[in-house]
Amino acid sequence: MKEREKFASRLGFILISAGCAIGLGNVWRFPYITGKYGGAAFVLIYLLFLLILGLPIMVMEFAVGRASQKSAAVSFDVLEPKGTKWHWYKWGAMAGNYLLMMFYTTVGGWMIAYFTKMLAGEFTGKTPDEVGAVFNGMLGQPVYMGVFMLITIALGFGICSMGLQKGVERITKAMMACLFLIMIVLCVRSITLPGAAEGLKFYLLPDFGRMAEQGIGEVVYAAMGQAFFTLSLGIGALAIFGSYIGRERRLTGEAINVTLLDTSVALMSGLIIFPACSAFGVSNGEGPGLVFVTLPNVFNQMAGGRLWGALFFLFMTFAALSTIIAVFENIISFAIDLWGWSRKKAVAVNAVVITILSIPCVLGFNVWSGFAPLGSGTTIQDLEDFIVSNNLLPLGSLVYLLFCVTRYGWGWKNFTDEANAGEGIRFPKWARGYLTFVLPAIVLVIFVAGYWQKFFAN
Repeated sequence: MKEREKFASRLGFILISAGCAIGLGNVWRFPYITGKYGGAAFVLIYLLFLLILGLPIMVMEFAVGRASQKSAAVSFDVLEPKGTKWHWYKWGAMAGNYLLMMFYTTVGGWMIAYFTKMLAGEFTGKTPDEVGAVFNGMLGQPVYMGVFMLITIALGFGICSMGLQKGVERITKAMMACLFLIMIVLCVRSITLPGAAEGLKFYLLPDFGRMAEQGIGEVVYAAMGQAFFTLSLGIGALAIFGSYIGRERRLTGEAINVTLLDTSVALMSGLIIFPACSAFGVSNGEGPGLVFVTLPNVFNQMAGGRLWGALFFLFMTFAALSTIIAVFENIISFAIDLWGWSRKKAVAVNAVVITILSIPCVLGFNVWSGFAPLGSGTTIQDLEDFIVSNNLLPLGSLVYLLFCVTRYGWGWKNFTDEANAGEGIRFPKWARGYLTFVLPAIVLVIFVAGYWQKFFAN
């Protein structure tokens, strides 16, 4: 049997796992909800939930990957007790990865498109309304969006086709290094703008009054949700990287490193966005509007804004691509593990499959815009995101959690033996009761509350 390829370095594993977790939600969702729910006060609650919610499940995904030496397509088959049906979840994990890429490739394409627009000076001299019209104009052009979606897919699979060490690890390491460098430069530029102090104060000083205004329950749920979703847990997207590492290091410390990198990107995004918005008196809304309308307007008013804007969208491109490459690597490993395909064949077939699957998202903004699957004003992208974020991530996390803590699955002893193999921080024994009874209940609350917010709130 062919030896499984391994990462060349521990740094490669940490950066790639972080790259998978660092997505666009860190940039366009985290700063906004931080501001809405009381700035630094919200960040403290968020960090607590990251520690008690996200971290244990990440360790579990890594442990299942490393112990099985396989992707989510067969890891449960390898580890489950005879006669049990945990392996049925492979289809949920695989569906999660494919569905995520059905809309993420389009958003990755937007980032590359805006990087080229910024570089070409397309926004220079435009009024705020005209800047907004550029984004809406892009959404109305299926061919234009399709071309950038194809460029994104070609880049992702092109890098994966070069192999784990020579492609995925080498290029992701370089991209992540550039991402952090660009963020530091943008942070320094943003916080030194005249009038930035107000934005910094808003972001960094805890405002418990604002928190109380929003309602403590809502703030806690928002922090819980963000901590849970930011790490892309539950679809085996991180388990694959566990399968590529040796047993020299304990997994809790590695998960902490990945979480710290993911969180630092989210926090630095706020340091870029809030001071810049307050310096130019612009509202910091959420979602695509923040990135594609608000920030181009900010860069327009800034000296050298074309350069700063191009750098920002290059950073956003790297954030999107790091996730896309990580998930593509997982998708490729499904085919290799399940059907014994070569990497080249897995890349070629999946490049075609992902291209076809990505088309509905592109058309959902224009040709098929009349189809509103989740009610008025929603798009195909909203439906795809809802299936992944509100269903497959929480339910998949529950599967990993129960698989690792109950005797009906892999079991607590097998899990902790794997997590604690090597040197570093041990997975705490005392956490067993919490992970067996409390955390599954929290995950179910997040799942049910997601449906409540979507269909019954407001």
